[in-house]
Amino acid sequence: MRSAIVVGATGLVGSALIKLLCESEEYVSITAIARRKLDYEHPKLTVKIRSFDELGEQDIDYAQELYCCLGTTMKKAGSKSEFEKVDFEYPLHIASLAKKRGIMHLIVISAMSANDNSSIYYNRVKGKLEKELITLDLPQLSIVRPSLLVGDRSEFRLGEKMGELVLNVVNPLLIGPAKKLRSIEANQVALAMKVIALHGKKEPVSIYESQELAKMAMPQPEEEEEISREQLFNWSKLEQEQLPPLDDEVMFDHAKLREKEVKRNNRNIED
Repeated sequence: MRSAIVVGATGLVGSALIKLLCESEEYVSITAIARRKLDYEHPKLTVKIRSFDELGEQDIDYAQELYCCLGTTMKKAGSKSEFEKVDFEYPLHIASLAKKRGIMHLIVISAMSANDNSSIYYNRVKGKLEKELITLDLPQLSIVRPSLLVGDRSEFRLGEKMGELVLNVVNPLLIGPAKKLRSIEANQVALAMKVIALHGKKEPVSIYESQELAKMAMPQPEEEEEISREQLFNWSKLEQEQLPPLDDEVMFDHAKLREKEVKRNNRNIED
């Protein structure tokens, strides 16, 4: 059975992932590291409320996987420096702590167009994060690159809401290479991250694009073929085989039987 750590558990994907893992048979323990209390409770769930500026090695327990779902917007962050704190510095610091604690697999959310040479600031920061994470030489790193995330947010984001409405109309028209531009449900990204943890590639570094995430599902267990009584016991073969005759001398030791009979008769005489 497995344990997991989720950082960024109050966000759109993180909150969906927490519920998914808690309700999963594969996991017995989930630790959420967040800056505020979660709205969700579960017997498997432990919540550590921490400031990411002060997060240390003692705050990271051992687990099979650490899921990093941290992310913000420029508007919410208020400045480039604060944005980079959440989307670059914190994930990188958490990854280094995970490596020190012996966590074998880091699964981190990046962005569809992450590129450290991009002219778009957001994509450039995400690309820089990916590059630095790969440099860390973690035991296993899985980078998840979703397109525009859709779902029920606790906060209203006008730009993303407008993009979501537009893509709801445009999504069916995006085919071929343009498929990767389709919006994706946060619940599906959470499910894909779990599939990656349990059944994903075993390479040191793997990158999963949005169209790949959209198709992921937990494999269905194979149904065991019922074995009939006739298959279990080959009656026709038994009927055809000639069993050797039983040897009475093999089945019964007549000498011992006669010896016991004599002793019994002698006791009767003495009485």
